[in-house]
Amino acid sequence: MQTEHILENLPTLETKRILLRKVAQSDAEAMYAYGSDPAVSQFVVWSPHQSIDDTQQFLDIILSLYESNQAVFWGIELKEEKRLIGTINYVSWQQKHHVGEIGYVIGRPYWHKGYMSEAVKEVIRFGFERMELERIEAKCLVDNEGSERVMQKAGMQYEGTMRKRMYIKGTQHDLKLYSIIREEFVSGR
Repeated sequence: MQTEHILENLPTLETKRILLRKVAQSDAEAMYAYGSDPAVSQFVVWSPHQSIDDTQQFLDIILSLYESNQAVFWGIELKEEKRLIGTINYVSWQQKHHVGEIGYVIGRPYWHKGYMSEAVKEVIRFGFERMELERIEAKCLVDNEGSERVMQKAGMQYEGTMRKRMYIKGTQHDLKLYSIIREEFVSGR
């Protein structure tokens, strides 16, 4: 499959417990529920949503990116609840170099239940099988133990800590870098 088609028609992905699908305007309330939680936004670049309008503005950006074929961005829907519980996406995709970086967020009631690890594994599979990637990476703030565990459970390997790598919410932060390469994915290591 040619990679351009992925952006033209981003598929829905399915695992045992979740659907990874395009977000929609109808997801605003569910997205606001976790987007407004300070605990959820503690380790990400964005601040808690102050109103449903903040969430709506974010959704408008994503929907616009879908329309212009510029987003590899899924909502995470819990099948059991038929409700959006988080998002996962390729925050960058360097097609020339066959490298992608994933980012993700999930509502606090769904922490420590394996949903995000399930989503990350499926997005990694999609990246290698459909996006022609050779390397997939993810980063987290050094204090974000939950995100680090997700990367480990998904088979990603720790590569090191990048010192003072990102300026977030008024402070320079160190980031841990994890990755998985195609050979590791194929061999199941």
